[in-house]
Amino acid sequence: MVHQYKNNGYNIVLDVNSGAIHLVDELTYDVIALWEQTDREGIVRGLQEKYDRAELEEAIAEVAELIAQGELFTQDDYEDYIEDVTKRDTVVKALCLHIAHDCNLACRYCFAEEGEYHGRRALMSFEVGKAALDFLIANSGNRRNLEVDFFGGEPTLNFQVVKDLVAYGREQEKLHNKKFRFTLTTNGVLLNDDIMEFANREMDNVVLSIDGRQKTNDYMRPFRGGQGSYDTIVPKFQKFADSRNQERYYVRGTYTHHNLDFAEDVLHLADLGFQQISVEPVVAQETDDYAIRREDLPQLFAEYDRLAQEMIRRKQEGRGFNFFHFMIDLEGGPCVAKRLSGCGSGTEYLAVTPWGDLYPCHQFVGNEDFLMGNVYEGVKRTDIRDSFKGCNVYSKKDCRECFARFYCSGGCAANSYNFHGDIHNTYDIGCALQKKRVECAIMIKAAEAED
Repeated sequence: MVHQYKNNGYNIVLDVNSGAIHLVDELTYDVIALWEQTDREGIVRGLQEKYDRAELEEAIAEVAELIAQGELFTQDDYEDYIEDVTKRDTVVKALCLHIAHDCNLACRYCFAEEGEYHGRRALMSFEVGKAALDFLIANSGNRRNLEVDFFGGEPTLNFQVVKDLVAYGREQEKLHNKKFRFTLTTNGVLLNDDIMEFANREMDNVVLSIDGRQKTNDYMRPFRGGQGSYDTIVPKFQKFADSRNQERYYVRGTYTHHNLDFAEDVLHLADLGFQQISVEPVVAQETDDYAIRREDLPQLFAEYDRLAQEMIRRKQEGRGFNFFHFMIDLEGGPCVAKRLSGCGSGTEYLAVTPWGDLYPCHQFVGNEDFLMGNVYEGVKRTDIRDSFKGCNVYSKKDCRECFARFYCSGGCAANSYNFHGDIHNTYDIGCALQKKRVECAIMIKAAEAED
């Protein structure tokens, strides 16, 4: 499979199965477009009014050479491997600990219902958290590196337990030859010097939630009394990011139907001094006034193009920043299993409620159909685990013919379930935006290579 597109003056050809990317001239671009439709003479006949025959023959020969070298129109060798992926033994390598089912903000788009997750407000006790870490160690097999994200609601509402669990984890590392990678996701309201100092010492990564410009942020992320949170959190986030040397963090925002010009929010965050930025589309039902709609897509595609071009310009000026969804590794990247099956939710990655229940990920918490077990007894619903284990780019009809499948790994299972009632499906709007982001990311790499 080959995917061709034009972006920012580049003619880009992606060989999907090999991952090879070619920047070509207009003639070669047109030749490749006809390659599978006709024979060589047919290509010449189809393009002879536009190009010189000798040049056409030369371009055809060059394309044929690329095919012979395994860099164009390659076969999919991964589908034969998928059975091994689905049958492989898996271990739990990551937990999302819901330290607090409570929050001090009232974000309008919050899937967690201000931290309640369709249930009750609660804080995780040290005892439950300790049992969760014990469960992770016991079910991690020979894997040494383990990940734990302190999540909510807002985890700083229960920060003493966070500190106690990190201390417990560090003790267990020595006893079991494990290494914990702790992360923290926070809205920043309660950030202070003590929390920042602890996080800088113990957290491999922090996620700082902010949506961009003050008007954008304060409309979607107010306090419960209605007042905006921007003025409270921005100085703290700037201090926090600088204290981490502008590394090992993300300011993470959400854009909605109300700010389709989201590139302005990304650039605003960059202008505030943040160098690690992620702003993602809201996932919401059509009945929500802030939901992204299909008719919004052309404007959003244009915004991604505009953002990519501005990022190139700023990098050339020495003012570059990273945008999470444009970060792509064309030479290394994830292993084959991860490219085919995604984040590992329901198998390698689980969410833990404040009372110790296990769910496939944080977005399924509160849906009793996906209650898998608990940290004391382990995974009891192995059928749920096996269903997620079989979720991959070949189990989803729309993924089979999608050029971006090895970059998005089939997309988010929770989004698929929420829109289609089936994890083995795809979220249409999310797919369209993801494909656009992949195209922009590759274009940026092309510009960097040209420089």
